[in-house]
Amino acid sequence: MCFHSTDQRKKIFFRDCLGFKEYTKKDCACNNMIKNKKTLLLTGLTGFIGRHTARKICQTYDISAIIRPSSEKSKYAEFENDIKIVKIDLSDREKLSAYLDSHSFDFILHIGALRGGRKFNKNEYSRANVIATELLLKNAIKNKSKFIFCSSVGVYGTIPKVLPADLYTPYQEDNVYHKTKIQCEKIINKAVYEKKLDACIIRPAITYGINDFGFPYTLTKLVAKRLLYLPQKPIFIQLLNVDTLSEVFAKLLEKGFTSGKIWNVADKNEICFQKLADFIYDRLMKHADVKGKKNMPKFSDLNAIPERLNEGAVSRHYPTKKFIKMRNFELFLKIAKLFKNELWISRLELISNSWYFDVSAIYEDLGIKSYNTIPDFGVVVDWYVNQKNNTQ
Repeated sequence: MCFHSTDQRKKIFFRDCLGFKEYTKKDCACNNMIKNKKTLLLTGLTGFIGRHTARKICQTYDISAIIRPSSEKSKYAEFENDIKIVKIDLSDREKLSAYLDSHSFDFILHIGALRGGRKFNKNEYSRANVIATELLLKNAIKNKSKFIFCSSVGVYGTIPKVLPADLYTPYQEDNVYHKTKIQCEKIINKAVYEKKLDACIIRPAITYGINDFGFPYTLTKLVAKRLLYLPQKPIFIQLLNVDTLSEVFAKLLEKGFTSGKIWNVADKNEICFQKLADFIYDRLMKHADVKGKKNMPKFSDLNAIPERLNEGAVSRHYPTKKFIKMRNFELFLKIAKLFKNELWISRLELISNSWYFDVSAIYEDLGIKSYNTIPDFGVVVDWYVNQKNNTQ
């Protein structure tokens, strides 16, 4: 209990079982605010999606975040004053169970997972992705928590059987990561069907934004080095601005959802992959033009000073000699499969086949902001250039 003095500058003392602690009136107000916040358990804080989501919701909820004990402090330091950091590996069943047995939450936002293409065996994927989800679900059912699961459009397979992929498109277990996401969805859907759980599932497409070294960064790097080979036939793909995804999670937490709902999430429209390569190449060339001038703007000014960097129109195209026949991609794919390299199998499939999704429901149901991949992908190109300049 806090006893307030009429003197605003006077300190306030609070006695608890550990002795006297000194607080200011501001501290007491903050503590009261925290008590009124809904509690939320977040996984995946140190990942690309988790960090962006945490920045959007950390002032609204009383958040506890489970992170790997080995996580670099730089990946979560910005949240230490706003989020309770719980260092438990999702694959550590005993420690995770012990923690969940003694804690309850109003919401569980489960984003964390071992991503595809990593050097982990099937058992490690199962422990971190499937068993951990089962334990989190058990906690949600016990405490009647609302559960939001971040799945992936990968449940349709790297390349969906039907385009645009919708909720009726069949599952494809074409790699171990996709298989674990499918298993998790089935477990969640079963609990919802049995009316044990209040949950929804989000299936995001490949996300883009700054501070991520995944597919968009690799794509930009390949274009910069002119090592990206493209098929001669038109390819259409659909990416997702990470800000859209964080907005989706924030709105679901704020407004609620109908249990059992599943949404695909991506930028509103698919784009031609070859045109994206042209856009990336052109923007890189414009950076080179700016760098050649004496008064080169800072990275933070790149979108504000040289107007041409903001233009979606492309004046320079990716070299056409980098376009090759489909049979060459098929050969490279056979080699990747021979060596059982899931990362390269996925990359080759992603650049040689179309993949896009029906995302109309998420925009209609939640009224989220719509991004245009071109020119919004420019933030990735700008960040790539900045990273390169800082390492030279």
